[in-house]
Amino acid sequence: MGDLDFDVIGRSLPYLAKGLQYTVQLTLAAALGGTIFGTLLAMARLSSFKPLALGAAGYVNLMRSLPLLLVIFWFYFLVPVLAQTVMGWERPPQIGAERSAYITFIMFEAAYFCEIMRAGIQSISRGQVGAAYAVGLTYWQAMKLVILPQAFRNMLPVLLTQSIILFQDVSLVSLLNVTDFVGAAVKIAQRDSRIVEMYLFVAIVYFILCYTLSFMVKQLQRKIAIVR
Repeated sequence: MGDLDFDVIGRSLPYLAKGLQYTVQLTLAAALGGTIFGTLLAMARLSSFKPLALGAAGYVNLMRSLPLLLVIFWFYFLVPVLAQTVMGWERPPQIGAERSAYITFIMFEAAYFCEIMRAGIQSISRGQVGAAYAVGLTYWQAMKLVILPQAFRNMLPVLLTQSIILFQDVSLVSLLNVTDFVGAAVKIAQRDSRIVEMYLFVAIVYFILCYTLSFMVKQLQRKIAIVR
């Protein structure tokens, strides 16, 4: 294929594998943290306590209206400066690119997982909620034992689909010079002047992984539909 040299991929596989490992770790951490935080936000949005519901709704709407790239830059560059100003420190705190990436993705994805879990909670019939209260369960006990388990099961395919989107979005951390999968490929491409080969390899890997995961999610969705 002309002067293309795909041997650079084989020589760089250990470094690329390390970058892919970081991408998977960040995806799993953000998905887990986003689900937990998002579930709490969903419960807050459905709360009868108006200030709590309005605060949660404001947070979700703010995050969903901002580009992810802007949130990444905002937290990495602006938050330390704001913390310095508010706390009166001599220097802004050093959060670090990797720590900033974890916090940013958890906070950002929580807004999307919140809406998914809110829909899951609202999909549970009011009769089951009333039955839980009738047997003496408190609000939190009803959520823990009756509502949330069914909501998670109903929305599991959607949660997994959002996690696949998250896996793709993680590539943006390469702009902070974090060595994720894309970041590792970019560094190799610049070092060896093999941009076409590395970007083509990254695209193929992302396609195979995302297509496979999407296929598995569809199969799971069919099984859940049969159980219902």
